[in-house]
Amino acid sequence: MASKAKYRVGLVQMSCSPDPDANLDKAADRVREAARGGANIVCLPELFGAQYFCQREDPELFDLAEPIPGPSTERLSAVAREEKVVVVASLFERRAAGLYHNTVALLQSDGSLGGIYRKMHIPDDPLYYEKFYFTPGDLGFRAFDTSVGQVGALICWDQWYPEASRITALHGANLIFYPTAIGWHPAEKEPYGVAQYEAWQTIQRSHAIANGVYVASVNRVGHEHGDVRGNRAAGAGLEFWGGSFIADPFGRVLAQAPHGSEAILIEEVDLKHLEDTRRNWPFLRDRRIDFYPPITARFLDEPQKS
Repeated sequence: MASKAKYRVGLVQMSCSPDPDANLDKAADRVREAARGGANIVCLPELFGAQYFCQREDPELFDLAEPIPGPSTERLSAVAREEKVVVVASLFERRAAGLYHNTVALLQSDGSLGGIYRKMHIPDDPLYYEKFYFTPGDLGFRAFDTSVGQVGALICWDQWYPEASRITALHGANLIFYPTAIGWHPAEKEPYGVAQYEAWQTIQRSHAIANGVYVASVNRVGHEHGDVRGNRAAGAGLEFWGGSFIADPFGRVLAQAPHGSEAILIEEVDLKHLEDTRRNWPFLRDRRIDFYPPITARFLDEPQKS
């Protein structure tokens, strides 16, 4: 498909309830609202269909997973088709019995499924026990051809890895989405909260600069205990910090959502600005690809000799 010279991107920062059906209803309504506000492509937060359930390891929670295509893509595809908007939706994918992924479904503006991306980097930290639920992605990093042009999607923990954004940009993405579920452990918010959020935003702004692309990161908001139909995790829970934002290829934040409330961000992507930025900062031109093979090593144990 031909790229539009300019288009508008929408991010839906939302809270999630213990009721998956209510979350899907809210997501569909917010996508529709963003589209009617002028967005041509809209992204939802990571795993918006439920409260963040990875706060504990519970085999019964695999019942939240669904196939792709499935009920959520069917519902959101109808909205995409009716509003003529591209939708980026992060879902808990049931690929087969015992095989599950954290997956983005890209829904085209005609309602068709444009492709999927499966989260490649899977964390395992206190209250983020994702390795119990998700198999690492096996599709690699990719860009999707849409009615607004080439876009990429990475998921949450992927956002800390420059290799992921680089390869996605090399596939032709002009915009990289990062659907996210990240928050503060309540006891850590006071001493570390500001630094944690700033590191999160800074690393993604650096991906925008290094690759000459727009970056759009959308988080959820609210204090959650992973409630799912009355089943909740023990402990203090997580306070999701919101702060969704859109940055241009120079790393400038064009729009940012608050930390404590729901919001819809809508901002323009200008491919002429992207072209001008890459001409003046030609990082892709000056890459020394002949010297990059060591990047595929886990660690370089031998010191380099002069």
